[in-house]
Amino acid sequence: MKKLLNAAAPLAFWLGVWALASAAVGRELLLPGPLSVGGRLLALAGGTDFWLSVGATLARVFLGLGWGALAGTALAFATHFSPWADRLISPAIRVVRATPVVSFILLVYLWVARSAIPWAIAGLMVLPVVWGSLSAGLDSMDQKLLELARAYRFSPLKTLRVVYLPALRPQFAAGLLTGFGLAWKSGVAAEVLCPPAHAVGSRIQQAKLGLETPDLFAWTLTIVALSLMLEKVLRRGLERGNKA
Repeated sequence: MKKLLNAAAPLAFWLGVWALASAAVGRELLLPGPLSVGGRLLALAGGTDFWLSVGATLARVFLGLGWGALAGTALAFATHFSPWADRLISPAIRVVRATPVVSFILLVYLWVARSAIPWAIAGLMVLPVVWGSLSAGLDSMDQKLLELARAYRFSPLKTLRVVYLPALRPQFAAGLLTGFGLAWKSGVAAEVLCPPAHAVGSRIQQAKLGLETPDLFAWTLTIVALSLMLEKVLRRGLERGNKA
């Protein structure tokens, strides 16, 4: 009961602030109230297009998260063990990390199909995060464990499995969690700017063009709720993996 109250009290407070602000503005076009947005959200959730859009967005985000994490992991090992790879690849990854996501969206729009832009952008945002996290972990590896592996003549595969993977698991988990948030936001932003047929970002763009402010708020609440829920599920899964 105490946990329930601790969770409900902030929610009730901010819903009250929202309702008061909406009443003070007095125009639903500018700031609809919680009841209006909640009603629109229930109405949208009753349609097939809502779930198709949510499912398509989730698929694109997780596809981007997957390829970005794999590429970031591979490049982290390459730049750690090869000085030439470090000289050639590390500056390019730092450029990717420093470039605004909007610039990448507009550039990728020229090169790939519209439906592929969100997951391509999501992966590009995840790659530098995972690379940076794992690179830091590789640089701080316990050298005594590596010397012990060499003394016992472990094969490279066994050294990877017994020494590197357990030591790098926390860094990978931290990079993946941070990368998920970036993948989610950048993927939806790409959907807004380059709207595919079925996507949450496409519905946001339609609501904006039609001046349907309650719909805009309803889709935004959907994004926030899904992000918080999936991040919690991902965090718990990674914590269980670290304890295993």
